Amino acid sequence: MFVASVRGRLTVFVDGTSVDVADANQGRFSANIADIYPVWDEFREWGNEVGASGSGDVPAERLGPPSPHPSQVFAISLNYSDHAEEANLAIPDFPSVFTKFPSCIGGPADHVILARPTTDWELELVVVIGRSAHNISPAQGWDYVAGLTIGQDISDRTLQLAGMPYPQFSLGKSFPGYGPTGPWLVTPDELPNRDDIGLRCTLDDEVVQDFRTSKLIFPIPDLIAHLSTVVELRPGDLIFTGTSSGVGFARDPKRFLSPGQLLTSEIEGIGTLHTKLVDGSGATK
Repeated sequence: MFVASVRGRLTVFVDGTSVDVADANQGRFSANIADIYPVWDEFREWGNEVGASGSGDVPAERLGPPSPHPSQVFAISLNYSDHAEEANLAIPDFPSVFTKFPSCIGGPADHVILARPTTDWELELVVVIGRSAHNISPAQGWDYVAGLTIGQDISDRTLQLAGMPYPQFSLGKSFPGYGPTGPWLVTPDELPNRDDIGLRCTLDDEVVQDFRTSKLIFPIPDLIAHLSTVVELRPGDLIFTGTSSGVGFARDPKRFLSPGQLLTSEIEGIGTLHTKLVDGSGATK
């Protein structure tokens, strides 16, 4: 099932045709996509009954973020060995966790204002939680996933690394719009192999990242279980699962995003985000 927010209304697709959920079920479910996560199991059962499967052709400018108001946004650093190597950092023994503040979350067609000149890209597979989880095992991890979407962990490297050895990861990655997500939520059964998914990031016409989730150091079920040993994961929460090599700050010379550039984020079986980068005036230059 592909689940979208189309012009602010909860939408699924049946045989390639978009279905307005609130209209189709006479108010059983809200038109607001954020409201389905607390009742995800019931909603998923309804989707199966109506034959919701696959996506449709919806212009990106009509789409909003798949989980627009998560109570918690977790992110994992150094979850691919080649990214740890390019950053000259040791591979961690357990997941290295930080947060992106929820106010940074945006949609698939949002322009991103570059807050500072040292802003970098990080393509990531994002998990959307569908059931409350606390103290679960890795074997149970996938049972708590509503679906997957695309995310960019856009990062200002100057602020992120300010005050070392006490970095400011969460602030450096949480300017408005620095968490674009979308274009929709895809349930794991729609994917040929939920544990081996291809990702590609392109800056203008240049491929800057190309990797697969089979290379994750800590796979999705392990991340969910690890987080749940401390916090209660809540429906609609997001987990940015980590990025691979190819980011700008690890290059020689370093590279950062500029107004006017187009950041294209593609994940196999899910779709594509097109993120236009602008300066503080809204101009692309």
